Amino acid sequence: MSNLRQLAAGSVFALGAAFAANALADALPKNISTTAYGTTSAGYAAMVAVGNAIADDGYKLRVLPAKNDVSRMTPLMRGKVEFSAMGVGSFQAQEGVLDFGKPQWGPQPVRLLLMGWSDTNNALPATAKDANIMKSSDLRGKRIAWIVGGPALNQNMQAWLAHGGMTWDDVTKVTVPGWKASIQGIIDGNIDAAIASTNSSMLFQVASSPRGLRFFEAPSDEKDAWKRLRAEAPWLVPHVATSGVGLSEEVKHVGGTFGYPVFMTYSRMSDQAAYDMVKLMHDKYGKYKDAHASAKGFALDRQVMQWILPFHSGAVKHFKEQGAWSAEDQAHNDSLLARQDVLMKAWDSSGKGADYATWMKARYKALTAAGYDAVWQD
Repeated sequence: MSNLRQLAAGSVFALGAAFAANALADALPKNISTTAYGTTSAGYAAMVAVGNAIADDGYKLRVLPAKNDVSRMTPLMRGKVEFSAMGVGSFQAQEGVLDFGKPQWGPQPVRLLLMGWSDTNNALPATAKDANIMKSSDLRGKRIAWIVGGPALNQNMQAWLAHGGMTWDDVTKVTVPGWKASIQGIIDGNIDAAIASTNSSMLFQVASSPRGLRFFEAPSDEKDAWKRLRAEAPWLVPHVATSGVGLSEEVKHVGGTFGYPVFMTYSRMSDQAAYDMVKLMHDKYGKYKDAHASAKGFALDRQVMQWILPFHSGAVKHFKEQGAWSAEDQAHNDSLLARQDVLMKAWDSSGKGADYATWMKARYKALTAAGYDAVWQD
């Protein structure tokens, strides 16, 4: 992946009764905790691998499984854990949108430490081979899955429609109750395309069905298409996948993805503690990198330094020591920090989420006035 850098490391997590003191301590506590997705998720497996790798150094890690983005973020927001292994929900939390636009939330001061930029899967529409969707623009007029209660999934599909120069108005929206139902709809002949990861196990059923399976490609040199896509889903970056249905090191797929897990904390963590965690994960990379594909993605030379969340200044200190941080990276990071400031001021002035519509209008006005892309409209 182009414009990737690196970093890697170990992890450590254990519920600390006195987190507030730990979070502000000068050094990383020996007992630390992180939340992650469920026990069968890649994020959970990656963090367990990191925890095992750093145990010999006297650190104790506890990884706490959670069902969704809110349940992963809540312990971090309340100071019950030091870290969280998130996904795109980390960006939604920073932006104060969807479930994070409620009065108890609002824009969160998130700080990035590392991300799992692996070489495995891409995230894009899985299509029925008989639908003859050879490129994103071929989605026009097709039957596209809309997943109830899946805003992140629908946002990703919306981004791929934009890649092809379309909106939802240009396709036939087929509403389904969940992601599994969207893939089943392809098999049953009711749906032509549904958002998925190339390595989603259920896609094997699509591939073996009479309809067959195809992933269209999205080369990074399609600049205008990628500009349209990233306006809807700025977390996606061009990527070459080597894992998934019909994929291998020899049969690769050119598409897009985002790093997972997004290993993050809050701004309140001391620079020294954040630095210690990132350095520890870097030093112990060789012990955990082969335990899971997502853990391998923590390598320093795989890190995207100019993503959509600001890095913690403690992580930046380590990057600078490794010669992996440029003046351009710093300027981008400063802009992201300024974006958070704009969001938080708009939140305070709009009634702190008392009315979601009012907040979203204030958010859009503040971001666009400051020269930022709002992503979510008013």
